Amino acid sequence: MFKKGSFLRELPVIVVSALIISIVIKTFFLHFFFIPSGSMENTLQVGDRIAVNKFGALFSEIKRGEVVVFSDPDKWLGEAPISESSSISNKIKSGLITVGVLPDPAKQYLIKRVIGVGGDNVTCCDSSGKVQVNGISITEPYIFPGDRPSEIKFNVDIPKGFIWVMGDHRGASADSRYHPESANNGMIPLSKVVGRATFIVWPFTNAAFIPKGEDLKKVPVQEKP
Repeated sequence: MFKKGSFLRELPVIVVSALIISIVIKTFFLHFFFIPSGSMENTLQVGDRIAVNKFGALFSEIKRGEVVVFSDPDKWLGEAPISESSSISNKIKSGLITVGVLPDPAKQYLIKRVIGVGGDNVTCCDSSGKVQVNGISITEPYIFPGDRPSEIKFNVDIPKGFIWVMGDHRGASADSRYHPESANNGMIPLSKVVGRATFIVWPFTNAAFIPKGEDLKKVPVQEKP
């Protein structure tokens, strides 16, 4: 049984240790993100909080069909907001951002599904309106009901070290298709990928593993001469 004085002396150590562990987890293993828009409906809903596996992305290749979080590659979201206030509440908020409880408004992130990886050719669309990867038409059950796979035609070859991404709500996602004039022609450098979105943690009614695109996983990588 702890004495009152002993507990009070140890409390700062406990708090600091908990903060250090939280920061280490956020930096190297797991990060939590808030979904602010409907670009990934109905897979992810506005207001969902998701767990992102950062550790796995460091040691294994990003694959087609996976849902990934990445930092804004070329101001797709415009300029990040700047906070000029130095109030106590903002300092508390900054502390919560540091430990991963709140999102950092100064860092712009997006979440999309990987449709193509380095070495792939991705086109839209075949005679039935489906996206093709390396000449194979893809069935995409995760697409928002009523949306077509894409209203925009494209034909892209993805270089090594990049991915091509699209939102599941194709009619409400300003993804790789909409940035042909950006620094990498709409493709995302793997260095910008934060990690794989693996699980919806909140609200509890939506809690579930985030599904991968099974058809996309089956497509072999196209060999380049």
